[in-house]
Formats: sequence, structure tokens, C-alpha cells
Amino acid sequence: MKDRLSVWFPAGLLLLLALLTFWLDRMVQVPMPKKDGSSRHDPDYWVENFTATRMGLDGMPLHVLVAGKMLHYPDDDSTYLTRPHLTQYAKGQPPVHIEALKGQVSSNGENAYFTGDVKVTREAAPGKSELNMTTSYLHVVPDREFAETDREVTIRDATTRVSGTGMELNSKTRIIKLLSRVKGQHVKPPHK
Repeated sequence: MKDRLSVWFPAGLLLLLALLTFWLDRMVQVPMPKKDGSSRHDPDYWVENFTATRMGLDGMPLHVLVAGKMLHYPDDDSTYLTRPHLTQYAKGQPPVHIEALKGQVSSNGENAYFTGDVKVTREAAPGKSELNMTTSYLHVVPDREFAETDREVTIRDATTRVSGTGMELNSKTRIIKLLSRVKGQHVKPPHK
């Protein structure tokens, strides 16, 4: 019996070591990509010349998003836009328009990112002239009526030109906060 144990013990130990090596190898291997196409960055659908409207509880539009083209990618649930135009509405306030060459919407739809020749326009209202902003990048949170950029921005209205780097815009309060290197010029309107 002792002879059998001395023969089988090293064989059993080698088998256990082989099983442990096999298990460790499986644990550290990179998983094989799925063959369903979900790991590829190809659009699963696209829409051309589309309009999406988000309505409030009162049935009035809160914001309208229009784009020349929208592409959706299932691997990261991202949505890319060509020539996006977002219009935000608030009761008693003039509409605010945001346009750019490109845009991206987060998977949950809570964030929108505008890039390339970004233009923000607040329409004129009684006692207020039209306000225009330009920048190269703008992050917008439509439901919070908030926008921000860390890039250079220029703001113009009928009598003022202000520029700076970094900006926060609260559309509810209509407060614009420039964060650094602010320069401004105010021109007195001519008397009529």
C-alpha cells in the first residue's frame, strides 16, 4: 500500500497542479469578442434631417433638437450629430439657440456636447437686444438649463463685446459667468 501511495501521490499532485494551471490560464485570458457585432463601432441606425422635441408637463416645448444627420453606435450607446441646432424655451424668456458643426449626446440624453464653430443666440426681447456667443466647444445640460465651456468665448449684444476663457451659462437665471482672461468693451448707443 505504501508503494501505491508513493506512486499515486506525485501523479495526483501533478494532476492538481495541471488543473490549477488551466484554471489560472482561463482567469487571466482576455475574453473573446462577441460575434454579435456589439464590440464594433458601427452605427446601428442613422436618421437624416430629424427633429426631436421634449415637452413639459404643460404641453409646451422645453427644447427642440434638429440635426442634418444623427448616428447611433450600440457599443457605447453614443449618438453623434451633424449640424445640430438646439432651441431652449422658458416661460417669459426669449428662446436660446445653440448651433455647431458637430454634436454628441450622452447615452442617457442628459448631456449634449457641441463642437466646431459653436454659436449661441438669445433672441431679442422687449428692452433686450439680441445676444450672440461664439466658442469652439460647449457642454450643455438641457434639463438643468446649464451650459459651460473651458475654451475661449466671445459675447456680443447691441452695446457690449466681452471675451474670456471659460464660461458658465445658467439659462434659468440668464446669468453668464466668464471664468478667466476677461476683456470687455461697452459702446454707448447713439441718441435718437
